[in-house]
Amino acid sequence: MHGHVDPVAISGFLGWFYIALATMNYIMALFLWQRRQQGTLALVWLGVGTLFVGFSSLAFSVALGGNVAMLSWISIPESIRNFVDNRLATAVVYTSGTLTGLGLLFVLRRFFTKPMVAWSGINLAFVTLGFSMTDKNFAAIVTKPDNVPIVGLVFLLGFFTWLSAYQAVKNDIRIAAGKDPHEKDDNEKVLVWPDLVYIEMICMVAITAFLILWAIGLQAPLEEPASAVKTPNPSKAPWYFLGLQEMLVYFDPWMAGVVLPSVVLFGLMAIPYLDFNQDGNGYYTIDQRKFAYIIFQFGFLGLWITLIVLGTFLRGPNWNFFGPYEEWDPHKVVVLNNVDLSEYFWVWFMGSGRPKAPPNSNMITTIGYIIYREWVGIVLVLGYFIATPPIMAITVLRKFFVKMGFVRYMVLSNLLLIMMMLPIKMVLRWTCNMKYIIAIPEYFQNL
Repeated sequence: MHGHVDPVAISGFLGWFYIALATMNYIMALFLWQRRQQGTLALVWLGVGTLFVGFSSLAFSVALGGNVAMLSWISIPESIRNFVDNRLATAVVYTSGTLTGLGLLFVLRRFFTKPMVAWSGINLAFVTLGFSMTDKNFAAIVTKPDNVPIVGLVFLLGFFTWLSAYQAVKNDIRIAAGKDPHEKDDNEKVLVWPDLVYIEMICMVAITAFLILWAIGLQAPLEEPASAVKTPNPSKAPWYFLGLQEMLVYFDPWMAGVVLPSVVLFGLMAIPYLDFNQDGNGYYTIDQRKFAYIIFQFGFLGLWITLIVLGTFLRGPNWNFFGPYEEWDPHKVVVLNNVDLSEYFWVWFMGSGRPKAPPNSNMITTIGYIIYREWVGIVLVLGYFIATPPIMAITVLRKFFVKMGFVRYMVLSNLLLIMMMLPIKMVLRWTCNMKYIIAIPEYFQNL
């Protein structure tokens, strides 16, 4: 399904890939050695760079000699790959694992933002990528022209997320010691012309040159002409819409494609009117804006980026979930017994059929039967949006209710509740195959 991936060609790429990693670590070793106090660390990264040179020589020997068996020396063992595909490659493990990892990074942010810890992490990530590239299925996904820039964006996102957290942790330490944030010490004004425009021009020229080389070296992701009788399997949206496409698994199209994106835009526009915290304006901080930081990272990284990565690399034919080293078999069949909440109540719990309006009933009668049939879901949804905000106002969000007032607090609490609908629906779908809490197919309205 993936297409043919030449292991010799992959070996040639990995040879240059490890040369780049070795160079990167040699530069770090030189930088640390010049600081003199970091001599031991300089030797460590010098050794790591030399190890990468060894990996490179193995990869080049395969590329030149064609002995593919030597790739096993720079590959993830098959037993580990099978364990990942068979035990860890599930939507539950993926999502819960990423959220747990984000939580761990937040709690231990002072440790993970240390430059040498981050440098170790980026080296480990690159090694994992390189060792995985020897697997033909993994390589077919990652080297697909559509996905190559996404891989780069994932690493760039990780870097800039770390950089912002690093700046915030430094400022939090300074503020705790009674000092001003770093931005206030470096508040020299810079003129737009010529300083800023000059820098932007250099960046524009550099990026243009990079894109020209990119276009020459990477095959354009062009496919055969579109045909109404032959559609790709899987048929995927552009990467920036894959989060929405993944949400279609859990919500109706009107909800995933219209309501939730509109709520996101409305929520972003409402932030300046809801934010009452005057700290953290103009400088990086986490301690002074923990609530805002957690909500943003949870919504952006936990509920958006993870869905894009999931849809790009782990969703295969028929939108089935595949492991990173698993072959995309279009004949794979996953049994899904989708059950609505009303079916759980009436059929499983009450032991009867779901109420249904008699044939040729008028609209009022039909709606009455629908309300009777879906009353459990309606009560739960109304209780979720009506009872939860007051409960949060006297418990976890009491400070927000006091400072924001009733109207602003209700807007904030309902935005949070709508955001939490996604993980709630995901958990219900994974644990009990629940498709809809309220199912009204008569009028194409399901939730």
